[in-house]
Amino acid sequence: MPVISAPHAFNESQLYVDLEPIFGQSLYLKCEGFNFAGSIKLKAATEMVETAEREGVLKPESILVESSSGNLGVALSMIAASKGYRFLCVTDSRCNLSTRLLMEALGSQVHVIADLDANGGFLGARIDYVRALCDSDDRYVWLSQYTNPGNWKAHYRKTAPEIAQRFPKLDVLFVGAGTTGTLMGCARYFRQWHRPVRVIAVDSVGSVIFGGAPGRRMIPGLGMSMRPPLLDESYVDEVIRVEETETIRACHRLARRGFLFGGSTGTVVSGAMRWLAEHDTRDLTAVAIAPDLGERYLDTIYQTNWLQDLYGEDAFSSDAMADDPWAADPASTRSPARRPHLQTGDAGDQRHQHQNRKQ
Repeated sequence: MPVISAPHAFNESQLYVDLEPIFGQSLYLKCEGFNFAGSIKLKAATEMVETAEREGVLKPESILVESSSGNLGVALSMIAASKGYRFLCVTDSRCNLSTRLLMEALGSQVHVIADLDANGGFLGARIDYVRALCDSDDRYVWLSQYTNPGNWKAHYRKTAPEIAQRFPKLDVLFVGAGTTGTLMGCARYFRQWHRPVRVIAVDSVGSVIFGGAPGRRMIPGLGMSMRPPLLDESYVDEVIRVEETETIRACHRLARRGFLFGGSTGTVVSGAMRWLAEHDTRDLTAVAIAPDLGERYLDTIYQTNWLQDLYGEDAFSSDAMADDPWAADPASTRSPARRPHLQTGDAGDQRHQHQNRKQ
């Protein structure tokens, strides 16, 4: 058993859940929520803070500031408390109440943006507020998870090698898309690996990460109202878009078997199960990444009144919850990324024709 003196020194990285008994499809779910920050964002937060310290950007008098829908804010709150920094998280009204309270309990200040930006989301308004703060006082240090290469490097150095160590014959990896730090880090790593791995991004319907019209998104975590600067689509083999109702059904299905996961995990699992149901998965090793656990979503996706107010009385009735939303559907929201020549059968031959891009 490890003995630690700093909360970010502990992170259980090799716990997987076999989802076949629950969903009938072979999928191993990498659980990233077993650390003191409660999510995969601990890796990116640690990488970005320690890099800023090494480069002299972060000083004892600095005030950390970041735009976050929740999980990164918690991770930075924890690290700031441990290291003695002040931290201000700029979030929006979709952030779970429990997440905001957790950041405040760790000593952070939380500013909530309530007005939508020109794209119909909150991200632009959050970033504008952060920039105004930085312009007003040079003590503010913005790590900028949206542009900071430490975001993807954390997963290139840690998350992807952890998966490779446990699954040396990995065929398919499902990764949720938000800032795309996890996606880009894992995709870059497996592009250079000894065998081809098909990397599939899972996004929320209404997100504009991979194009398309913006739409209402009420579950924080995945999706963005602008194209992420870190994204390089040449590393992504396919994109799956998931409706929020499918996200919630996946979460509830897992909870009925004793696994309480967050909304991002529900999105990734739902998209992965849809893809697996539509493909020949014999002898296929598939892994999906679960970014967090579900305790912070008790007042939203696990709360009946919240569900009914947003999605209607019948959307999550007992009959609807019993339906299998992962059966093959010709009207699926799944769509190929901009590499249409890359098919499941020829992934190995085609992948090696691409030059590795370095950043």
